[in-house]
Amino acid sequence: MQMQKDVHLTGKDLTAMVQLRPQDVGKYAIVPGPRDRMEVLMKKIENPVKNFSFMEYTMYTGMFEGIKLTTINGGRFSTDTAITSEVMCNAGIQNIIRIGTCGSLDENIKVGDLVIVDKVIRGDGVTPYYVDKDFVTVADKKISDLMFNIAKEMGCNVHRCTTWTTDALLRETREIVEAKRKEGATAVDMVSSTLLTIAQKYNVKAASILAVSDNVITGEMGFMNPLYYMAEANMIKIALETVKKLEGK
Repeated sequence: MQMQKDVHLTGKDLTAMVQLRPQDVGKYAIVPGPRDRMEVLMKKIENPVKNFSFMEYTMYTGMFEGIKLTTINGGRFSTDTAITSEVMCNAGIQNIIRIGTCGSLDENIKVGDLVIVDKVIRGDGVTPYYVDKDFVTVADKKISDLMFNIAKEMGCNVHRCTTWTTDALLRETREIVEAKRKEGATAVDMVSSTLLTIAQKYNVKAASILAVSDNVITGEMGFMNPLYYMAEANMIKIALETVKKLEGK
């Protein structure tokens, strides 16, 4: 007996499984990875309603200054990011902003700086199932430009980067890192490739802003650095202000 369906479980199937409908969500979503970052964001959202809780993922929708806004702890790695990205795209969310973290691949991009992802070098294991090797993964320019300008106006140290996405956190070797730098990468993360690629496939506008948590070139670890925590807080402010600008407010 052969497999009966073309795809065992699709994003549409999963969205129906969690009983999520287009009218349940906003046209904007701000997507942190960890739950604690989402909890900080939730304090800015009025009257949030839980859309669903499935496995370790929870989605809420509420209002921010009169704008319907959705958030979900969207995954830390390419595999779980693919799940939440599929759900958001199939639910009808039109604009997605990822607020995440990254490592710097440039000694001049410091811990606590912000990175706006322009283009991605795909090193994850998910996107080869979606696109061929010649597909170019990019962020939405309008959203990225808005975030960059807002960050500049706030006085943040912000950079436009080509970002390399990897699944192998503990195998960022000198040989591999230097090869990716030669390809143009100045930052590394574990999410942007999957989110932006899937969004492109669904014609959903998506962008990624990242707080620099460590510097792969100098070896600096900044996860306990106050500048990193300040960058996390600034990302949320920038993402919310970007939603307002997109809505014409």
